[in-house]
Amino acid sequence: MESNIITPGIKYIGADDTDLDLFEGQYVVPEGITYNSYLIDDEKVAVLDTIDERMTQAWLENLERELGERTPDYLIVHHMEPDHAANIRMLMENFPNLIAVCSQKAVAMMQRFFGTDFAPRVQVVKEGDTLSLGRHTLKFFMTPMIHWPEVMMSYECTDKILFSADAFGKFGAYSKTSDGQKELGSMWGDTHEWACEARRYYFNIVGKYGAMVQTALKKLSALDIQYICPLHGPVLHDDLPYFLNLYDTWSSYRPENEGIFIAYCSLHGNTEKAAIALAGIIGNISPDTKVTVTDLRRDDMAEAIEDAFRYDRLVCAAPTYDGGVMPVMADFIHHLAIKAYQNRRVALIENGSWAPMAGKKMREAFEAMKDITLVDPLVTIESVVKDKTIVDLETLANELIK
Repeated sequence: MESNIITPGIKYIGADDTDLDLFEGQYVVPEGITYNSYLIDDEKVAVLDTIDERMTQAWLENLERELGERTPDYLIVHHMEPDHAANIRMLMENFPNLIAVCSQKAVAMMQRFFGTDFAPRVQVVKEGDTLSLGRHTLKFFMTPMIHWPEVMMSYECTDKILFSADAFGKFGAYSKTSDGQKELGSMWGDTHEWACEARRYYFNIVGKYGAMVQTALKKLSALDIQYICPLHGPVLHDDLPYFLNLYDTWSSYRPENEGIFIAYCSLHGNTEKAAIALAGIIGNISPDTKVTVTDLRRDDMAEAIEDAFRYDRLVCAAPTYDGGVMPVMADFIHHLAIKAYQNRRVALIENGSWAPMAGKKMREAFEAMKDITLVDPLVTIESVVKDKTIVDLETLANELIK
């Protein structure tokens, strides 16, 4: 099997970006990112999405190699974000008879990005519309807010392929991950490689829109899906229920795993000592309880958000700072709030030398979130960890383990 063939007539033509350090200007991607694009070679030829301008040349080479002497008839635009749509203008100019197929909302975005809506060369589709290419037929599903309002997905009815836009995507370039060593070729992913970076991708990029993901999953549940082709990350084929079930768990805000995630920051090391002490106490009382600890000052914020959503219990430990909360903790909690953090048990540890306020501020922030159960006691460190602090941490540990 050629490495870029998904099924006969459907090919992968995307490209790796191994030099990118920050995805969307904020997410660390040590293994890079893939920009996925696909080609359906039939009686009519369809290109499914373009890619980021950073990798235009590599993408063009792939496209030209697969087109040969043919010219594309359709450009399917699932999503207008620049990492997928940057080359729309160039493609439309290079192929004057090319028809862009997209949602109505995408038309207005084309005008904003390119200064034209390419009228009359745009075919607007709505829910349930189909496009026959010959042997292959695409059926379109509107999936707004996953994670932009113009997004749609398409389902290839013959080979049963879901082109899922940003859904089911993950960080990591094929050539930088062990996905690249799979027998079927570098674009194929499996359960061993996918979940970690897909989880970090989901909660930081799509996470706010769980209700919309749930709507899409219900809409797509009637389809016989044999392949999922996202706009980032590997093509999914084996064990599809695993991927679909994880997306259902994530988008319904259910904890994926039982466990306690301790996120802390510290000015002079005393709050850090308390957070680490709590982890040790929990381990002594309940060795089977999973405990994960992160230092928000140094660790990747996006990974901290991922773990907060992954586990069913969260502990935030922070010192008072300027009458509020140390900024990195305030930022962490802000990220949780804008990503619709909910349905978790949360405990708080504060520190203060003359007027502890961190606990109050953190409590107020979590009380504003949905279905958050605050676990007592609020542990207050008075400057340094003392015997009383340890007693309070033991009480808190027992409450968390319940």
